[in-house]
Amino acid sequence: MLAMNFRGPFRVRADRNMPEPRIEHPEDAIVKVLRSCICGSDLHLYHGLVPDTRTGSTFGHEFIGEVVEVGPSVQKLKVGDRVMVPFNIACGKCAFCKQELYGNCHESNPMATAVGGIFGYSHTAGGFQGGQAEYARVPYADVGPTVIPDWMDPDDAVLLTDVVPTGYQAAEMAGIQKGDTVVVFGAGPIGIMAAKCAWLFGAGRVIIIDELEYRLEFAAKYAQCEAYNFHSIGDPVVFIKTQTDSLGADVCIDAVGCEAKGNMMNTLLGMKLLLQGGSTTALHWAINSVKKSGIVSIVGVYGPIDALVPIGNVVNKGITIRANQAAVKRNLPKLIEHVRNGILNPKEIITHRIPMEEVADAYHIFSRKLDGCIKTVLIPPTA
Repeated sequence: MLAMNFRGPFRVRADRNMPEPRIEHPEDAIVKVLRSCICGSDLHLYHGLVPDTRTGSTFGHEFIGEVVEVGPSVQKLKVGDRVMVPFNIACGKCAFCKQELYGNCHESNPMATAVGGIFGYSHTAGGFQGGQAEYARVPYADVGPTVIPDWMDPDDAVLLTDVVPTGYQAAEMAGIQKGDTVVVFGAGPIGIMAAKCAWLFGAGRVIIIDELEYRLEFAAKYAQCEAYNFHSIGDPVVFIKTQTDSLGADVCIDAVGCEAKGNMMNTLLGMKLLLQGGSTTALHWAINSVKKSGIVSIVGVYGPIDALVPIGNVVNKGITIRANQAAVKRNLPKLIEHVRNGILNPKEIITHRIPMEEVADAYHIFSRKLDGCIKTVLIPPTA
């Protein structure tokens, strides 16, 4: 079948000779992929920053598909169902899944205990093949996949498998109170969605900070927020203090993660020498910009090894830090209603729809931030 094939950092190709998935467990399903996105966190893999990313891997943890085969134990899905597949692979039975912490499933990732299984996200996340392919194997098929409502546009549906739930949960974890000032670091798809969702929790002011003017312009329109380029405001921490009567923001959200720019030392340690789990520049800014007793919400992805953070400031300011992978399945019911009611219109952030045969070009465009790229969707020829 046709699938994306990782050949090494900055090298992927469309490969028509990748093996088709098969049922490996009675609870598996096989889906024919209809849409698959490239995520900002896929770029961490593409750039060679995630340990144990093996050649021959297929990325892709945001996808929807049509069920074409189910294992003998699958009860809730049938052939022909069109489903959203959450990026988390969750067993539904462990102690964490029972608490709806589907991103922390204790059974789906035999390679690590810190994170549950994730489609197409290296062997540190279980070694599962991803959905940037014509077909994908979906473990625990009765747990994660959700049937797409008949009225829903497939472009909206595919963004409900990661971008929208992660942005929403970033705002939810931030504990936003009515009238709060919320600062979002990062104007990628997740940051834009976090800024949009901050209003749903009662924010009184939403500020987004990035370095790419076209993304800031998009964020300002889509999320109705203030947008600033950190290259033009001086020290972002000082800037936020000047905007908040010197107190700091009530809430800061790190939607950047390990490839944050803006500090040479962090870039050198985290992205060039790989001596820490990524560049922590955005996290530094978040911790230092939030007010005393404020909340920092982290959805940016960092590597599994240690990283430098100003922990003394966290203690002395009494900051609460909340972080997690989004529990997609838990968030889906309310987000489906928000899409139905027109409160959220996820597909508006899609700027590029590219045939899967051109996956190498798609990664290049997204990685280099070319052509005004915000979000890329891959379309398989069989869709």
